[in-house]
Amino acid sequence: MHSPHTRRRLPQCLIIGVRKAGSRALLNFLNLHSKIQTARREVHFFDHDNNYSQGYDWYRQQMPYTFKDQITIEKSPSYFVVKGVPERVYQMNSTIRLLLIVREPVARAVSDYLQIRDVRLNRGKIMEPFETLAIDNETGEINRSYNAIKRSVYHRHLQKWLLFFDLDQIHIIDGDNLVKRPWEEMYMAEEFLGLEHEIKEENFVFNSTRGFFCTVLNSQQQHCLSQGKGRPHPAIDKNVLRKLKDFFRPLNEKFFHLVGQSFNW
Repeated sequence: MHSPHTRRRLPQCLIIGVRKAGSRALLNFLNLHSKIQTARREVHFFDHDNNYSQGYDWYRQQMPYTFKDQITIEKSPSYFVVKGVPERVYQMNSTIRLLLIVREPVARAVSDYLQIRDVRLNRGKIMEPFETLAIDNETGEINRSYNAIKRSVYHRHLQKWLLFFDLDQIHIIDGDNLVKRPWEEMYMAEEFLGLEHEIKEENFVFNSTRGFFCTVLNSQQQHCLSQGKGRPHPAIDKNVLRKLKDFFRPLNEKFFHLVGQSFNW
């Protein structure tokens, strides 16, 4: 049941990525705000042709019921990297607000690898070590065609969004700081969304067992991300990590210049 004063609305804000940078945590934390309602699942409307062909009415039906003064947010991290998505989003709503969460690119690439590896292992399949995929066996250089690497080249993907949207429509969230001090990132997100500040430091409690912050639903109950989130990283060959750090350094600088903001990478 839903209130007769509510209805389903197309999202006024999208979390467009980045995959494995903390987008699920971001969505959960934003959901603490009374003026925000979030779609329960990743709809993949703009990046899956079959879904997009269903039209806006179908997309609206995937959204939660909201009051007129609430903001509807949908999250599909693959939106950031899939060709054609920025134009499709622009055609729906040229004034939409976009949330982009980024993370140190090497750690993000390793997390990307781990997620796919775990899925394959659960299906009884094997997967090559990260080092084998990240380094070209013939040249010994970074394998630029490996998807986990390509997704971390943030400036190239963002440039495609900036063909359609002004930078002031895109709020960049520091995924590394979201892990350490989530209330700081939430404060800035509320500012960007034009909302009163409701999400406070006391809404978070550090779960020492999980190793990250969970939200407090009331004085006693915690809500944490699923067990698959925050999975420990395997030991990666130090030479490979060094090569990756060197590879991303100039690319990171291009991203910093593009957004007018620096991160501790």
